[in-house]
Amino acid sequence: MEQLPELAFYGLPGAPSSPADLIPQCREGEALGLGSVFLSERFNIKEVVTLSGAAGAVTESLGIATGVTNHTTRHPIVTASYATTMHRLTGGRFTLGLGRGIDRMFKAFGLAPITTAQLEDFAGLMRRLWRGEVVVGHDGPAGKWPLLVLDTEFDEQIPLLLSAFGPHSLRLAGRAFDAVLLHTFFTDETLQRVVRTVREEAERVGRDPASVRIWSCFAVVGDWLPDDVRLKKTVGRMATYLQGYGDLMVSTNHWDPAVLERFRRDPFVAGFRGAIDNTATTSELEHVATLIPSEWLAAAGLGTPAECADAVLRQMDLGADSVIIHGATPAELAPIVHAYRAIRPAGRFDHLAANPGA
Repeated sequence: MEQLPELAFYGLPGAPSSPADLIPQCREGEALGLGSVFLSERFNIKEVVTLSGAAGAVTESLGIATGVTNHTTRHPIVTASYATTMHRLTGGRFTLGLGRGIDRMFKAFGLAPITTAQLEDFAGLMRRLWRGEVVVGHDGPAGKWPLLVLDTEFDEQIPLLLSAFGPHSLRLAGRAFDAVLLHTFFTDETLQRVVRTVREEAERVGRDPASVRIWSCFAVVGDWLPDDVRLKKTVGRMATYLQGYGDLMVSTNHWDPAVLERFRRDPFVAGFRGAIDNTATTSELEHVATLIPSEWLAAAGLGTPAECADAVLRQMDLGADSVIIHGATPAELAPIVHAYRAIRPAGRFDHLAANPGA
């Protein structure tokens, strides 16, 4: 079956009961022709180093990306070694994806918030280590280390991806990363605007703007799914994002901040502990649905397989290079993928590599 390097899926979407579920998902995704699997990290049963090793071991052509991990949770030598191990294990199918994380959670864990300067400094360190450099006396935004070295014989070309949301992160992706992962529930106008920001920054620093691969993370929820599942994948997921970084979502999409304040003041939301999409019941999600405008949820692919496939292709018409069809397993995505193949423009994506950061 022809591979679709422009499409990817998330491994272990939602709140899986076992990390072992990733193994059949990767096999099914590869058989379906999806180009890549992105692996998000949650500090429970979704530790990304373990998951990416499993994904690499059971696939032969599937691209693999951390989507994403946080550089402050591991020593830079550990992260650089992990990426090199994955790179060689998969024959060059791996991309290391980094992100800021959630400040409130980091504060609770005793970790400092991640800054743009740290991410840029850390990306430079990774590239130096992968080139076989011996880094002596590094003292920069990412940290201070007397000595950093992997192997002086190394000359590894491992792509770096950045999860970017606000303008500072988007510009950083344009000037220092190989790929950028955008957020879910971006409006059409927002998607076009953030793509311009990335491309313009790449051009400003002398890079080919087209060399930065831009991934839209696009929620697709088909009408063949049960009502309670659709509610969780739309309302539940949006509510969880608003819990974690609602101000950034609202400002990025130019939404009304008063709506966010009403959401936060709601007694159920204010008293809820944990992520709403993880544990809220169907009746609770039905209540939360009354707090979120329908136009906020419309920034997704909804409806029949054909309608969802059209929406996926439109993300690339709006400027994205590739699309992660978010929030569903390959088995759930099969109707969309089959419909997408029927409308896929011949030759349009031949330039894309299997590696999601290349």
